[in-house]
Amino acid sequence: MTTIDIGINQTNRVKIAEGLKRLLADSYTLYLQTHNFHWNVTGPQFRELHLMFEEHYTELAVAVDDIAERIRTLDVPAPGTYKEFSKLSAVEEVEGVPSAVKMVDLLTKGHEQVVKTSRAVLKLAQAADDESTASLVSDRMRVHEKTAWMLRATR
Repeated sequence: MTTIDIGINQTNRVKIAEGLKRLLADSYTLYLQTHNFHWNVTGPQFRELHLMFEEHYTELAVAVDDIAERIRTLDVPAPGTYKEFSKLSAVEEVEGVPSAVKMVDLLTKGHEQVVKTSRAVLKLAQAADDESTASLVSDRMRVHEKTAWMLRATR
C-alpha cells in the first residue's frame, strides 16, 4: 500500500483511531448485549421488546462495520476480538439473564455510554479537522441519544 496522505497527520490519525477503537468496542459490546436480550427477553412486553431489540442490534451491526472501516481508512488496524473489545469497552457486560425491566435499564445505560464515548472522539476529530470522523461520530451520537430516549420511554 502507498503512504496515506489525506490531510491529517499520523499523530492525529492515531489519536482519532484510538478513540474510534473505544467507540467500536462499546458499540460491539452493546450489539452483543442487545442481541442476547433479544433472544432472552420474557414477560408482558415480550413482543414489543423482542422486536425493538432486533431493530437496535441490526442497526448496531451496520455501525460497527462503519466504525471499523473508518479506523482502517485512517491507516490503523481495527480491533476485532472479544479480548480486545473487553479491554477497550466502557459498556459493562452482564452475567445471566436479567428481567425485561433490567434489560431496558442496562441497554439505556449502554447507549448513553456510547454517546459519552462518541463525544470524546468527536473532540479529537474536530481538533484535527477530520470532518469524516466527526460526521460519522455525530451520526452515531444522534442514533444512540434517540435510542436511549426510546428505551426510557418504555418504562
